[in-house]
Amino acid sequence: MPAFPLTKLVAFAPAKINLLLAITGLRSDGFHSLLSLVAPLNLGDTLWLESAPAGQIQDSLACAMPGVPTDGSNLVLRAAALFRKKFPSLPPVHFSLEKDVPHGAGLGGGSSDAASALLLLNEFSGFPLPPEKLRELAGQLGSDCPLFLSAHPVIMRGRGEEIELLSPEEIAALKGKRLLLFKPAFGVSTAEAYGAMKVSQGADYISSAQAEALLAAWRKSPAAAPLPLFNNMERPVFAKHLALPALLDLLREKFALAPRMSGSGSACFAFLPDDADVTAISQVIFTAWGDSAFVRLTSLR
Repeated sequence: MPAFPLTKLVAFAPAKINLLLAITGLRSDGFHSLLSLVAPLNLGDTLWLESAPAGQIQDSLACAMPGVPTDGSNLVLRAAALFRKKFPSLPPVHFSLEKDVPHGAGLGGGSSDAASALLLLNEFSGFPLPPEKLRELAGQLGSDCPLFLSAHPVIMRGRGEEIELLSPEEIAALKGKRLLLFKPAFGVSTAEAYGAMKVSQGADYISSAQAEALLAAWRKSPAAAPLPLFNNMERPVFAKHLALPALLDLLREKFALAPRMSGSGSACFAFLPDDADVTAISQVIFTAWGDSAFVRLTSLR
């Protein structure tokens, strides 16, 4: 094992949005099959890693945001425990997490933190694991963890663990696109959202062929074709959380936007034209959802 650095290492853990999220059916292993075009944002958490203080024998985590667990249930420490199984001689480390991604939003904040933890631990250890081995570890932590090991938009298939990188032209077509991200005070349980799709007995699924066709239409001419904005998790989530579709309909009516929900929610997003009145749009969101709503102007990485 190499000598370990004494200085802090740091990683940016970006949030993500699902531009296209197509749930295509239930697998024999109990997971859902999906196709998704996922893009990281210039909004995210920051994670630091350093050698643990003298006398500390276990990995530790500090986070000042209320409600964020700092015990072994946090994905950062779960990632460290998984990495440590491969490298048991790794000395104890301490993580510091600065959260900017809201919880229960469908933005992948916890998964991104876990992926960043793996990247930092690999750097701390002298890069013993190649990218494909890191992806294997990330996949054991969660279906969407592997996507955060890439700095660019990707395509997810399978249950999320099959990652396809985009072409330079496709990446360039997405990079820097400006959007407004907004979330009500309440979150949506991912398990609950998938459970609602199961209850519908297939009514909310679309076929893999239909999903691939939506994506292929954009990939033929990514710089000119409209973005393939689609999410068939919206119907079951909107059926329970009426505040979501009510606001999205209002934004369509007042500002001619095309807002969508990201992932299983409750975060939503809308791409903005250059002349968009961000203040007016934000005020409509706060009026509808209250001052506790999360509203942030950001862009695709």
